[in-house]
Amino acid sequence: MLEQLKMFAGYARGLNSFLTNPMTPSECRSLLESQIASRAENFLAIMQKAVYENPKSPYLPLLRLAGVGYGDLSRMVSEDGVEGALDRLYESGVYITLDEFKRRVPIKRPGLEIETSPHDFDNPFLSRHYQSRTSGSRGAGTRVIMDLDLLHHDAACNYFMFEGFGLTDRPAALWREVPPVTTGVNILLRYAKLGKRADKWFSSSRLSTAPKSLQFTVFTYYTVLAGRLLGMPLPFPEHVPLEDAATVAKWLAGRCSAGTPAFLDTQVSTCVRTCAAAMENGLDISGTTFIIGGEPYTEAKAEVIRSSGANAASRYSMAELGNLGFPCADGLAFDDIHLMTDKVAVIQREKKLGAGEISVNGFVYTTILPHCPKIMLNVESDDYADIEERDCGCTFGELGFRTHLTNIRSYEKLTSGGVTFLGAELLRLIDEVLPGAFGGRPTDYQLSEDEEGGLTKVSILISPRVGEVNERAVIRETVSFLGRFPGGDIMSDQWVQGGTLRVVRREPYTTASAKILPLHIRKG
Repeated sequence: MLEQLKMFAGYARGLNSFLTNPMTPSECRSLLESQIASRAENFLAIMQKAVYENPKSPYLPLLRLAGVGYGDLSRMVSEDGVEGALDRLYESGVYITLDEFKRRVPIKRPGLEIETSPHDFDNPFLSRHYQSRTSGSRGAGTRVIMDLDLLHHDAACNYFMFEGFGLTDRPAALWREVPPVTTGVNILLRYAKLGKRADKWFSSSRLSTAPKSLQFTVFTYYTVLAGRLLGMPLPFPEHVPLEDAATVAKWLAGRCSAGTPAFLDTQVSTCVRTCAAAMENGLDISGTTFIIGGEPYTEAKAEVIRSSGANAASRYSMAELGNLGFPCADGLAFDDIHLMTDKVAVIQREKKLGAGEISVNGFVYTTILPHCPKIMLNVESDDYADIEERDCGCTFGELGFRTHLTNIRSYEKLTSGGVTFLGAELLRLIDEVLPGAFGGRPTDYQLSEDEEGGLTKVSILISPRVGEVNERAVIRETVSFLGRFPGGDIMSDQWVQGGTLRVVRREPYTTASAKILPLHIRKG
């Protein structure tokens, strides 16, 4: 309780300065230019202070085992650049697996075993302005300490996104969850730092006065009220359940009819729900822009958005580091994103999954910006994408952000009998194959892996909105599609013989932050 009170007092002091000193366009440009120019120095400073001079750092034993001192690392960076140095460290055993980072297993290397605590990966130099929790889309949520300086950086990136997509003078709204998932508050504050007011805050979750949630309700009300007292009229959250997407669509249609189409910041799946609701209810949202993220952005979802007359720009984020990528306004693909290389360094490593028939070049992250909640040094993830270094005509490109990401996916996996289906394959099944064969939208379908009596059951969830379907035909279509992939015919045969695959008529499961993932895993 004392720690929480101290954190809240620090947040109250910091928020006053944060909101009363909005950033100018020249300050946004200067900040990003200086940080990308000094990324090597920033990386080495983080390594020196947060790792080499921090006896609690879980990375320090790995570096000692590899025989890499700070002077050695500095020479590596000088010779090979940041990414080159990280490649050499990885090959020397200096990396953390995703399971190790999430503390599912201890860190193990030959002759070394490290048990980590919940705070060991925290950035020890943050001001700790407030605490959030990840949505837990791939497991239990993780506590994350946030710093207003990080929002200062991300606000600068938002300015150039607004400029590139012509959103600076457009009405703004968000459909994001209330705390403890703090994405919504973060968005409000990033916009406010630019002097940008959000007109509406829709949320599919409610604030609660239950003892375990009361601190987050107080935090939310304080943020909104403080903003209003400081001259930035922030909106209170308005509860809108996911099945009531028409409410959000009506508000957007109202802005369009007034001649000022708005933009809405939301999850990919809630964006699709909103566009579908607009078309189903005859609402014109043409010209609306959606700022989306949190889930894979696929061509099938993009087509639903385009069919409504709207358009979308996708961000790439993770709770432990904040916004990692912003949309390219001069992109070669609908999901073209600039990686924020002043904040994070990414190398790739091949990952073989299941029985080894499938491999992807998974992302390995390293913290560059000193204000990130977590310190990462070659931390593996389950994300992968197509990466290209090229110049483009948008402002991010002019600032020096040359790394472009497209087709960002996660190898969320469905495994049975030693065979693994990747998230990309499941996405195609959910986004294209089943809607194409049986109707509905991509957000109307989901695979759910359950364990009942020690046996795996795989359910094909279909929203009741789709109407009547032939369940046997759905199973045949699913088996036929998955059977085209390596080992898939074996898995499909096992499923048919064991009665593993079934159809369940219900809405797809959502995460705490309203994501609809292609695969939902339930155990128990």
